[in-house]
Amino acid sequence: MKDININDFKITETIKLNNVSTTFDLEEYKSIIEDELENVRERLGDFQNTIYAHGKYAILICIQGMDTAGKDSMIREVFKDFNTRGIVVHSFKVPTENERNHDYLWRHYIALPARGKFSVFNRTHYENVLVTRVHPGYILGENLPDVNSVEDVNDAFWNKRFDQINDFEKHIAQNGTIIFKFFLHLSKEEQKNRLLRRLEKPSKNWKFSPGDLKERKLWDNYQQCYEDALNRTSKSHAPWFAIPADDKPTARYIVARILYDTLIQYKDIVEPELDDDIKANLDDYIKQLESE
Repeated sequence: MKDININDFKITETIKLNNVSTTFDLEEYKSIIEDELENVRERLGDFQNTIYAHGKYAILICIQGMDTAGKDSMIREVFKDFNTRGIVVHSFKVPTENERNHDYLWRHYIALPARGKFSVFNRTHYENVLVTRVHPGYILGENLPDVNSVEDVNDAFWNKRFDQINDFEKHIAQNGTIIFKFFLHLSKEEQKNRLLRRLEKPSKNWKFSPGDLKERKLWDNYQQCYEDALNRTSKSHAPWFAIPADDKPTARYIVARILYDTLIQYKDIVEPELDDDIKANLDDYIKQLESE
C-alpha cells in the first residue's frame, strides 16, 4: 500500500480549497486499507494507555466537515480500540439556552480533556465562525452587548472572533493540551451521492433532514468560510489537516496515521516507573500472592 507523509495533509501555508483534492489513492483494495486501519488503531489504543499513565498531556481532536463528510463514522472506526474511560466524544449541536447565556467558547472549554485523556469534538468551536458566518442572524441569539443588528456582525467582528479562537487554542496548548484539527474535505458531487443514499436506504432515512438541502444550496458560501478559517487558524501548536474525504476508509486511515505518527514523536510520554521501594519488593509481592 502506498505510504503517506502526514505533512502532506497539514496546512502550513495559505490554501485555496478548490486546489485541494478530495481524493487520495492509497493504491490498495478497500479490505487491505481497512486491515491497515485496524493495525494503526490498535497501536493507538495501546499508546492511549501510556498517555493515561503518563498523565501530563491532554489530547483534543477536532473534526469539522460539511454534512455527510463522515464525521460520525470516522470517530467510530478510528477510536474503536480505545479504553472508554480515557476518551469522551462531544457532539455539539445548536446551543441550548444555558449555553447561550455564556460566551460561545464556554461549552467547549468545559468539555476539554483532563490530563491523560482524549476529547473528540464532533463539530467544534469553529461552528462559531462557519455556520454563524453563513447565517449571521444567529449571532443575535448570543445577546452580545455590542451587537444589536446583523449590520454589527461585520469584518471587525469576525477578526475579533478569530483572534479569540487562536488565543483559546494557544492557551490550552501552552498548558499541556495536544491539539489536532481535521477538516474532512468532501466534494459537492460526493455529498450529493451520500444524501441520495440516505433517502434511498430505509435504514439511513433518519439521518436526512430537508434542511440538508437548504444548506447544500449555500455550498460555495461554506467553502469560502472554511477556507478563511483554515488559513487564519492553522498554527504550529494547533494545526489543521485537510483530509480527502470522498473515500471513507482512506480518510479514516489517514487520520489514524496522523494521530499515531504525531503522538509517538513525544518521546517524554512514557509509563511512569515504579517507586524504588515497590520495585525492590516485587518478588516478595509475587510470592505473597502465589502462596495464597
